[in-house]
Amino acid sequence: MRTARITLAVLTAITLTSCGAKVSDAPDGKRLKAAPGNHYPVTISNCGVRTTYDKAPERVVTNDVGIAEIMFALGLEDHMAGYVAPDYRTSRDDNGAAPWKSGYDKVKWLSKKEINKELVLDARADLVFAGWNYGFGEGNGFTPEALKKVGVGSYVLTESCHNGGTGTSRGVMPPLEALYTDLETLGKVFDVEDRARKLVDGFKKQVADAQAAVPKDGRAPRVFLYDDGKDKPLTAGAFAGPHDIITKAGGDHVMKDLKDSWVTVGWETVVERDPEVIVINNYGNVGAEEKKKFLMSYPPLAGVSAVKNDRIFVLDYVDLVESPRNPSAIAALAGYLKGVRGA
Repeated sequence: MRTARITLAVLTAITLTSCGAKVSDAPDGKRLKAAPGNHYPVTISNCGVRTTYDKAPERVVTNDVGIAEIMFALGLEDHMAGYVAPDYRTSRDDNGAAPWKSGYDKVKWLSKKEINKELVLDARADLVFAGWNYGFGEGNGFTPEALKKVGVGSYVLTESCHNGGTGTSRGVMPPLEALYTDLETLGKVFDVEDRARKLVDGFKKQVADAQAAVPKDGRAPRVFLYDDGKDKPLTAGAFAGPHDIITKAGGDHVMKDLKDSWVTVGWETVVERDPEVIVINNYGNVGAEEKKKFLMSYPPLAGVSAVKNDRIFVLDYVDLVESPRNPSAIAALAGYLKGVRGA
């Protein structure tokens, strides 16, 4: 019965053209202009792929918390068929209420588990908004190309764009620029450009205000982002959200030379670069407290400044991946680092 239902869904899936999107085949993606006063068609570039939309997608499925909140921040709940994500509540939410709680309440929570083609087809999606290693993956067969074959369009999170450095390295622009790019591009796709511009302007002001409070004299504290891992730590390179969060908050990101987004390094590199502050990414089954206990008791880190001085700061996963929470995370970390400077 399940197989029959999947087959029927594939046969009846909406094509890219009918859902309003198709890869442009004109030179430079150019098309005839729409009639005066008509927003569509619009052509956008996303991770190097130019796509033309003849109308706004109507049944978007998102993967991951930050991606869902990009849609909510743009007020696009009515264009969503559902979202896939673990529990969205985080340690920095007041009284357990996320900033976009109304979006979570309004849009269907499809699954806490991994997104897959069957789920997307069951939701009758016309567009999937996900990212490489944020749902899309060469190894799991869930890719924009695979979705295109069953008539479903894709939009790829800009933070996760492959950059050609290696087969899997990601990131083509600074992390905050990636956030602003997605907001502005999706504003065009869904004809909410004014709303997108107001969001971007507001976020830029929030970041500028946080930076204005950073002392201009003195050395920037060295900061390391610890995601997870005991044998080798998973951390953030220059193209993951924490890079801009750390640097805009007045810190010196010790892994800024890594031209990738999320990447594994050796503990010897961490020891050598001697961070004065460690930011923990709080998520999953291993929470921040357990991660801190490990860091504070791991013998190779005993001489690291952050461990010796117990300078551990916690941010939540949704603060650190590309999301509308990045600017507030900058403000929070800037406040903490200000205290470190004064110590």
